[in-house]
Amino acid sequence: MQTQDLVTIVPWTFIAQICNLFIQIFLIKKFLLGPIRKVIEKRKMLATEELDKARESGAQAAAMKEEYEKSIADAKSEANEIIAIANRTAEARADEILRKAAEEAAALKNKAAADIEQERKTAVNEVKDEIGSMAMEIAGKVIGREISEEDHKKLIDDFIENVGDKK
Repeated sequence: MQTQDLVTIVPWTFIAQICNLFIQIFLIKKFLLGPIRKVIEKRKMLATEELDKARESGAQAAAMKEEYEKSIADAKSEANEIIAIANRTAEARADEILRKAAEEAAALKNKAAADIEQERKTAVNEVKDEIGSMAMEIAGKVIGREISEEDHKKLIDDFIENVGDKK
């Protein structure tokens, strides 16, 4: 009957084992599961904090990116404005240089025309004087007498008028 003792349930042993099981469950809950829950909760809080920090860093990075893009756009627009101002200044300068060159060319042309006119007058006067003196010599030789200054001037003027008309 020994086999029967192994299979039979002894009520006092069964109650002691159940009490032992409850005590073990209580002790595991009290001393093992409590700290594990605290560690798990602490890790969960750390993970949540890290996620919040990551989201905050992402938001800051997005804001910095937006600020960077804005500053680049501002720099580009400022550079375009500077280039436009430089182009306008260069065009104005070129126009001013061309205007001055045209004025100088006109002044040179006027001066050259005045110089030519003056030289022409000088040459005409020299020719008049030379022709006058030659005419006086010829007239003196032809007439055989001296011509007065007044007659001389009249002859020269008549000659020049006739020569000027033929031009």
